[in-house]
Amino acid sequence: MRIPFSDMFMTSPFEGIQEHAEKVKECSWVFQQAIECHFSPKCTTFEEFRDEVVRLEREADAIKRRIRGHIPKRSMTPVSTFLIFRYLKQQDGVLDAVEDTLDWISYRRKTKIPEALEKDFSLLVNAVIDPIEKLTSMVSEARQYFKSYSEKQRVVVKNIIHELHRQEREVDKFEYDIKKKLFNLDIDAVSIMYLVRLAEIIGSIADHAQNAGDMMRAMLSK
Repeated sequence: MRIPFSDMFMTSPFEGIQEHAEKVKECSWVFQQAIECHFSPKCTTFEEFRDEVVRLEREADAIKRRIRGHIPKRSMTPVSTFLIFRYLKQQDGVLDAVEDTLDWISYRRKTKIPEALEKDFSLLVNAVIDPIEKLTSMVSEARQYFKSYSEKQRVVVKNIIHELHRQEREVDKFEYDIKKKLFNLDIDAVSIMYLVRLAEIIGSIADHAQNAGDMMRAMLSK
């Protein structure tokens, strides 16, 4: 089917995906502050940080709906809409996991991170921030690739995807270390269950970032 000349000037969906990635990155900074607040006995602004994450998540949802609403008729897509939607689902999954983590903490605020595990949880949180920030770089570089189809640019994107996989493995190691140490602490069973699940939800942030990388790799191969 012949494409109308006016449609050749429509906005690429990758601009919206980039905007969504920036919102995810912004959310990660607030998330990090919320976790630091939870670690501190003097901090009283955890719920404010949590509310800010909810606000950013709603803004990201609005961007996501706009992308989905305009792709079929108003955008030129270098790859199938199916892959774009699958990518967006994983990038949005990062946000959902961040919100789920803070929700989980809010259910049992009295259960603090044991002193013996504070460093381990800090390492875990810092480790999941890195792949979130990589998403914005990956989308930005992918936008350039889909404009030029340069093999050199394709390698740049693939290297970022490889780095996402490396970072996810690092997160898995920190998560494993926390679980192993937890079962050797003298604390009640409910707290152990709660903290194990907390480590798992935090770890799932990196899982979604890695999955987004895999979806991007699928788009590069088309």
